[in-house]
Amino acid sequence: MNITSVSAIGAPPIATQLTRPTPPDSGQGGGFGDLVTKAIDALNESHAEADRLAVQAATGDLSAAHDYTIAATEAQLLTQLTVEVRNRAVEAFNDIMRMQV
Repeated sequence: MNITSVSAIGAPPIATQLTRPTPPDSGQGGGFGDLVTKAIDALNESHAEADRLAVQAATGDLSAAHDYTIAATEAQLLTQLTVEVRNRAVEAFNDIMRMQV
């Protein structure tokens, strides 16, 4: 594998969505809720792609097995990221609820 083929891989779709959120005051309706929705949609798409490639691998239609491995690993990492973000959000909510007024 040469360097040019590695650079063609690029960043996963979720990475570009998370690094460039739309500011809420721009009038485009972008905010935290939209960011979370986009991240969940990207997670679902990642799992759908991994499932599609898994079926192709099982039926023998997949020409490159590494495509499935990459897609499955990306879906797994995105799921772990989503779970950690959820855990941190729940933890922050619980801390706020424990505050005395």
